[in-house]
Amino acid sequence: MKKTVVKILKFLIFFALGIFIFWLIYKDQDIARIKSVLKNEVNYFWIVVSLFIGLISHISRTLRWGLMIEPIGHKPRFGNTFMAVMIGYLMNIAFPRMGEISRCGVLARYEKISFTKLFGTVIAERLIDVISLLLLLLLVIFSQFGQMLSFLQRNPEIKEKLTSVFASPYLIVAVVVLAILVFMFRNTFKQSTMFKKIGVILHNFKVGFISIRSIKQKSWFWFHSVFIWFCYYLMLYAIFFAFEFTSGLNPFAGLTTFVFASFGMAAPVQGGIGAWHFMAIEGLRLYGVAYENGVIFAFVAHTSMTVMIIAIGLISMLILPFMNRRNDVAETK
Repeated sequence: MKKTVVKILKFLIFFALGIFIFWLIYKDQDIARIKSVLKNEVNYFWIVVSLFIGLISHISRTLRWGLMIEPIGHKPRFGNTFMAVMIGYLMNIAFPRMGEISRCGVLARYEKISFTKLFGTVIAERLIDVISLLLLLLLVIFSQFGQMLSFLQRNPEIKEKLTSVFASPYLIVAVVVLAILVFMFRNTFKQSTMFKKIGVILHNFKVGFISIRSIKQKSWFWFHSVFIWFCYYLMLYAIFFAFEFTSGLNPFAGLTTFVFASFGMAAPVQGGIGAWHFMAIEGLRLYGVAYENGVIFAFVAHTSMTVMIIAIGLISMLILPFMNRRNDVAETK
C-alpha cells in the first residue's frame, strides 16, 4: 500500500512539474496567433514526413532489440517485439521510466522469455543510447561552440547547478561513507537472502547485458545503433521545413536543437512535456528564431510525435492479445 502511494505521489509530482513548465512557456503567448499559424502557415506535408521517419526509427529499434535478444536463446516475433517497444513508449508518456519495464514485461509474457534477461538487454540498449547522445553533444559543442556559450550565458543557473553538483562536499562525503560501510559489513551482507536474490537478478542482467558481445550480425547491430539516432534527428529536422521561420536554417541548427530537446526528453516528466519544449525553444533561439516562433515549433513537433506514439501504442495494446491468441490456436493445430 505504501509503495503504491509513493508511486502515485511521484506520478502526480512529475506530471505537475511538466504541466507547470508547459504553463510557464505558454501562459503569455498570443493564442489567437498560434491558432492562425497552425491553420494557415504550417506545411503539414513535412509533419507527415517527420512521422514516417519516426516510424522507421521505431522499426529499426525493434530490429536492433531482436538482434540483442537472440544471444540469450530466443528469437521473438517481429510483431510482438515492435508492439512491445511501442507500448513501452506509451507507458513512458504516462509514467516516466516505466517504458523499459513495460516492454520487457510484454515481451516476456508473449514470448516466454526471462524478464530479467530482457531487462539486461534494455540496460545495454540504454547505455548505447546515452553514449550516442553524449557523442552528439560533443559534436554540437565542438562545431557550435559559440551558440553553446550563448546558451550558458543566457541561463547562468544551469552552469551554476552543474558546477555545484560535481563540486559538492556532501556528495563526496556520502560516497566515501557508503564505501566504508559496504567494506565493513561485506561478509554479513554476502550471507543474507537479499544478497543471494540480488545475485540471481544481477546474473540475469549480466546475461542480457553481455549479449552484445555474442550478437551474430554485429554489422547490422551497429548499423541500427547509428540509424536510429539519424532518424531521430531527421524526424525533428524535417519539421524545420514546415515553418517559414525555420526552413532556412542549416542542418547543424537542426542537430543542436535535436540534442537540446533530447536532454529535455530525459527529464523525469511524462513524455518530456514542458522540459522538451523549453530545450527545443532554447536551441532555436541560438540561431535567431524568435521565442514566440520557437514556442509554436515546439508545440507542433512535440505534439505530433506524442500523438503518433499514443496512437500506435494504444493500437498495439488492443491487437497484441488477439494476435497472440490467434497464433496460439494456429500452433495447436
